[in-house]
Amino acid sequence: MLWLDLRIKCAPGRSFGEMIVPTDEEQGVARLDAGEWSRRLRQYGKPSAIRGARELAITSIPFAIAWLLMFLALENGYLWLYALLLIPAAGFLVRLFMIQHDCGHSSFLRSRRANDWIGRAISVLTLTPYHTWRIGHAVHHATSGNLDRRGIGDVDTLTVTEYLGRSRWGRLRYRLYRHPGVMFGLGPLYLFVLRNRVPLGFMRAGWKPWFSTMATNVAIAALVVVMIWAVGLEYFLLIHLPIVLLGAAAGIWLFYVQHQYRDTTWAENASWNMHDAALHGSSHYDLPKALKWITANIGVHHVHHLSSRIPFYRLPEVLRDYPELINHGRVTLLRSLQGLRLVLWDEERRRLISFKELRALRGLRLQTAG
Repeated sequence: MLWLDLRIKCAPGRSFGEMIVPTDEEQGVARLDAGEWSRRLRQYGKPSAIRGARELAITSIPFAIAWLLMFLALENGYLWLYALLLIPAAGFLVRLFMIQHDCGHSSFLRSRRANDWIGRAISVLTLTPYHTWRIGHAVHHATSGNLDRRGIGDVDTLTVTEYLGRSRWGRLRYRLYRHPGVMFGLGPLYLFVLRNRVPLGFMRAGWKPWFSTMATNVAIAALVVVMIWAVGLEYFLLIHLPIVLLGAAAGIWLFYVQHQYRDTTWAENASWNMHDAALHGSSHYDLPKALKWITANIGVHHVHHLSSRIPFYRLPEVLRDYPELINHGRVTLLRSLQGLRLVLWDEERRRLISFKELRALRGLRLQTAG
């Protein structure tokens, strides 16, 4: 199992089955030339060493403090304080992962070497081998929204035809995979704790993915041994495992929402364009201000896909200077929950649909045939 992809075209409020050709106003941004948007945004791809160092400090230091306070809370029997600190600690871990993400794009700092070493260091905490993940994520950017190139760096998404062509057992497996309890419950444990220990998908990609993965595993093991020696096995598991699993679940959710929403778009390879897929197949997850900060503005995902060299701390500048991008692909916190139902790409209607919509569509076709 890999992790997500989707692309659709459906305006909110339209009934199921209605063919839609969105206007420029409905899209919020003219569809004319996504490539021109990419060129416009290149000017923002200038990292700042001072700003980068500050962002790293105000993320890593609070994470360490929260971890220490959780330990002291447990040791002294303040379970309420331990529980209170769990969510912010996981949030800071998510933010560290976003810094690692920018390092993988060489956008966090100007120096490629500095980006790489910071990314490698953070990868020990996020349980995500830096070099291996960077390769997979680059593939995701290069194939996002391409129906013929699914499978690396995305969430498994079937078309209606593919789903109906599966056996009963195959359909059941897919439905289980797309169930929120599996996707955001078992999924984080599988992906970050187990799957990331071996470079699956890159077994024949040379020595670098293997070295990155195994070196990360050794560093993780060394850190675990030191932490268990310092605080004990029980305290370590009670503190770090919930932080990692909660942070991982949040990370998978963010990635899910970025490409799994009503107004996304997909295309076959012959008609696919990377810039169009970036602008029209990636959402603007418009979160409350505090969540924007803790997620390092990753919700401004359409801009990120248009120009991945823009540091996360400069993404708000783009929306300030180009307010027409604010409502394009905009998904609110409440609306994002509706995306959980969108599980299949309907090739005829060019949109994501739910299992319920598929049943309604098949029923309509049977009535028409009768």
